Amino acid sequence: MDYQNRAGSKKGGGGVAGFSETNADRRERLRKLALETIDIEKDPYFFKNHLGSFECKLCLSIHLSDGSYLAHTQGRKHQTNLARRAARDQREGRTDTLLLTNGTSETAGVGASSIQVKKNLVKIGRPGYRITKIRDPVTRQQGLRFQLQYPEITTEIKPRHRFMSAFEQLVENANDNKRFQYLLVAAEPYETVAFKIPNKEIDRRPGKFWTHYDQDTNEYFLQLVFKVENNDRYNGVPGLR
Repeated sequence: MDYQNRAGSKKGGGGVAGFSETNADRRERLRKLALETIDIEKDPYFFKNHLGSFECKLCLSIHLSDGSYLAHTQGRKHQTNLARRAARDQREGRTDTLLLTNGTSETAGVGASSIQVKKNLVKIGRPGYRITKIRDPVTRQQGLRFQLQYPEITTEIKPRHRFMSAFEQLVENANDNKRFQYLLVAAEPYETVAFKIPNKEIDRRPGKFWTHYDQDTNEYFLQLVFKVENNDRYNGVPGLR
């Protein structure tokens, strides 16, 4: 067989590598280079999601393995975004600690105080909770009282809450759940919990809606009541607007 005019014409040698083989070899070389220079556990943009994939919070990219993520950190997109982030922080007068490609930290910006990039904490599970249905004795408004326990929470962190509409969440079909909204409560290192409640307007007057965090027992309380229409049944009821 004539090998004279073929690519890789030496007999017994492999053919010319294709695009996939070249790309795989490049990514492997970048991964080895990153392993020698970067401590992935100290990378503030590294995040492992609940599906086992790896995310870059700077570039909003998803990677199937840590090797793929490390190769990404050596690429043009990640390095460009690092430079843009440093330039923006300097322009805004902030001082952030950035992780460079050689694994060292550098201070960017000219601000007076240092803002440390927050590292992802390992979630330790969901908090215990108790939900009680309530009714205002005067206005007869229906409501809910939430009690959540955070025994392992640190003293520097306090639970926070917010309300989410059915169109913000991605778990259920929003069109089928327009009658509901979601109450989210977050406190690290615990997982964020969400409660599905009726999609009614919440009465935020003093005494109707309140929150309290007991630092002695590490318990978080939240109470809410729903507004009612001012129809004939409630005319003349004191305290109802």
